[in-house]
Order: sequence, then structure tokens, then C-alpha cells
Amino acid sequence: MKVTCIQMDMLLGRPEENFAHAETLIAEAAAEKPDVIVLPETWNVGFFPRENLAELADQNGKAVKARVGALAKQYGVNIVAGSVANRKADGVYNTAYVFERNGSVVAEYDKTHLFTPSGEHEFFQKGKHLCRFTLDGVSCGLIICYDIRFPELTRSLTVQGVDLLFVVAQWPNVRTAHLLALGKARAIENQMFLVCCNSCGAAGKTTCGGNSAVYDPWGECLAQAGETEQFLTAELDFSVVQGIRDSINVFRDRRPELYFQ
Repeated sequence: MKVTCIQMDMLLGRPEENFAHAETLIAEAAAEKPDVIVLPETWNVGFFPRENLAELADQNGKAVKARVGALAKQYGVNIVAGSVANRKADGVYNTAYVFERNGSVVAEYDKTHLFTPSGEHEFFQKGKHLCRFTLDGVSCGLIICYDIRFPELTRSLTVQGVDLLFVVAQWPNVRTAHLLALGKARAIENQMFLVCCNSCGAAGKTTCGGNSAVYDPWGECLAQAGETEQFLTAELDFSVVQGIRDSINVFRDRRPELYFQ
């Protein structure tokens, strides 16, 4: 499986311009014929405008479904469409959408853990479900940014058989080392491929750090981006997963009856 991350820069609170930019980048990435294209977190508005958030947000995914779904169908590519600020009936959510090659939505996920140090919990609603789906026969999961700091969330997905985890993020440059360490750790401890697509550029006083990265189940970094807007592509060979899990069988040797007491 060939996966391309779009490490995108965006304009804070300017969704139409960000949609147009994302469409251009997706078209450029699709020209190289990847199997999956990945966008970062809240690329429609940035992370995150305090003023008029609900008005700036997508409306129940209408725009992203129409515009990004159409591109998935046009180019015949799976798109993990990062996440968008998204207004639903009961409030604004940080919502990720995943599209199959025919343009249909195969998964939708609302961010579970909201980043309280930035006040995200004061503007967004918490998600209430995990996200597992299949792309081209590969069992996948998806989490958003701060979620990666909660290993129990990722393990809950992988005990269900996930072989590839997508992490979409707006991670600041002051903590880039944490993002890289956590991505590597989640890949190793769960013996899976991990694809992290971060954003870059400034949003108010915060500068996102880029450094999108792809890890194999041994924790080896297959590809890593710099700090500017760019594409990051890696080939994933899933034939290695079972051998790794057979040789160090952490799933067999777990003791769930002792956890969370």
C-alpha cells in the first residue's frame, strides 16, 4: 500500500481558501498514484478560531463529503480526509472523514480527547466512539492529535485487529519530539504501521511543527517530513505484520484481567 501524507499549511478561520488549497494539493498528490492520501487535523479552519467557530465550521460534513468525496471518486483513491471543525445538531465537533475510492464515506470519527490546555473542550464536543474501518482489505484505525497520548485508546483499536493506524494532527513545534516518540511507541507496542500526518505553519501564536512520519511495526521510521508544506510518501508491506506478532506475541501475553483496577 502506497500512502501519501499532505503536510498542509492553512489559514486560520478561512475555510473556503483552505478547501481550495486542499483540493489543489490532493490533485497534485493523486498524480503519483498513491493508494491512500491523508490530510491533517482541522484543515478547513485551522486549530482553532475562537470567534464564530460554529459559523466557520462545516455543517454535518456537507462540504467535505461533497468536495473531497468527489475527488476520491475522480482520482480513484482512498482519502483519509484529516479532520474538520464540524457543526452537528448538538454542537461543534472535531470530525474526521474517510473516503473509499468510489467517493463514499467509509468512516467518521469525532475526536475523543480534547486538548484542555488550549481550551478545546470549551468550543468542541467530545466524541463517543472509536473508529475502525477497512481500506483495500487492510484493517485500519484513526485517532486525532491529542488522542495519541492515551495508549489505552490505541490498544482498544488494535485488540480488534487493526494493522494500520492513521494519526491526523495539528501538533505544535515546541513538542515535536513528543509526537515523534509517541508515534514510534504506539507502532512498536501495537505491532502495526502508523501514519502520522501533521500540519505546518502558524495559527495565531502557535506554530505547527510538521515532521509527519510513517513507522513500521518494528518502530523503524520509513519516512519523515521537514517543517514546511510538502508531501510524504511511503510504501507499506503488510506481509511483515503477522511474523512480528508471532515472534513477540504481546496480544497473547496480555493480562487484561489486571488492568484498570
